Amino acid sequence: MTVEPAISRHIVRVGEISIGGPELTVMAGPCAVESEEILYATARHVAAAGARVLRGGAFKPRTSPRDFQGLGLPALKMLRRVADELGLAVVTEALDTRDVDSVAEYSEIIQIGSRNMHNSALLKEAGRTGRPVLLKRGISATLKEWLAASEYVLEAGNPNVILCERGIRTFETATRNTLDLGVVSLLKETSGLPVLVDPSHGTGRRSLVEPMSRAAVAAGADGLIIEVHPEPEKALCDGAQSLTPEGFAHLMEQVARIRSALPAA
Repeated sequence: MTVEPAISRHIVRVGEISIGGPELTVMAGPCAVESEEILYATARHVAAAGARVLRGGAFKPRTSPRDFQGLGLPALKMLRRVADELGLAVVTEALDTRDVDSVAEYSEIIQIGSRNMHNSALLKEAGRTGRPVLLKRGISATLKEWLAASEYVLEAGNPNVILCERGIRTFETATRNTLDLGVVSLLKETSGLPVLVDPSHGTGRRSLVEPMSRAAVAAGADGLIIEVHPEPEKALCDGAQSLTPEGFAHLMEQVARIRSALPAA
């Protein structure tokens, strides 16, 4: 019987955080930075529950140009101030090549969103910074296309790519997207890159975020990225899929138990 060689795991280090290592890395925060007060309140809660990275959109890609587009540079500065005070790292999205340097200045991790997975110029620019890049799967991207997109960052001389499964578009309309957890286990077999799961965008339903987080961890995910808001019903975007701080704390307890029960990789 032929034994397949073990995949060499790449661990992305962000300060004292090791993404892809033995610990589960959780990134959490509001969909968009709305104000420093809301951001701080959210960050304080997620840090207390065990999150290591603060997420929050400064530049927001929205379907309609009339929707909230984010606060831009002021939001980046808020993220940095709040994260520094609470001892968190920052992940936030770069939408345009012109924004990359600013995002890299104020955050430890540059997110490339689903809509930009095929944007080779943006991928190259993000790779050039040397910052870790969180690459979300395109809404209709195959695994092969997703990994090909990661090569643009790697070819720029940046080995620190983190893949993020956030659901794909299928014929199903009961959820916002179809969360493909099978690909998480497959990537753990075939790729050495860390794999995160975004159950917030993957389902679009608050009630499904915790069960899909549990399933993602059981499938082998190295971490989660979760939307949290103190008052989801008042959020300027994605309130329906955002957890309350209390809901997030409960989720963290649940995924910790599952992670501890898994065999060592």
